[in-house]
Amino acid sequence: MKDQLFKAIREENLAVVSKIITAEPLLVLEKDARGSTPLLLATYYGYATIAAEIMKHPQDINTQDASGNTALMGVCFKGYAAIAKMLINKRANVNVKNSNGATALIFAATFNKVEIIKMLLKNGADKEIKDDRGNTALTHAKMQGAKSIIEILEP
Repeated sequence: MKDQLFKAIREENLAVVSKIITAEPLLVLEKDARGSTPLLLATYYGYATIAAEIMKHPQDINTQDASGNTALMGVCFKGYAAIAKMLINKRANVNVKNSNGATALIFAATFNKVEIIKMLLKNGADKEIKDDRGNTALTHAKMQGAKSIIEILEP
């Protein structure tokens, strides 16, 4: 069933996903070969309705994949603001660091996602967190030449 669930997510088949996790709710805790849970995979692809269905079942919203990325981090670099809002509303931790020390805010700044940056800051994102190279979200924004992000992040 696990493989069928991940296949249904990749195919964006909400009906099959719903049927599988209704029958076996603990499958939302499983991981694929890359360390992604069903929620991580659905959010990575930007499948909001599938992500919402998966989030109906108890799980750790801050589960990290093999690289230490959370569902929130993935939507921050992809730019899926609606899903970011859903995750934050479910109490996603905005300050989790991945295996390189990056946070959701650092990803959003690096990939110029203004709406998501504002949402993260409103929900307690720490602008002072540095990645493993010593760079903050502001440093990343400056490296990208993202003036609108720099204006938001500068003190």
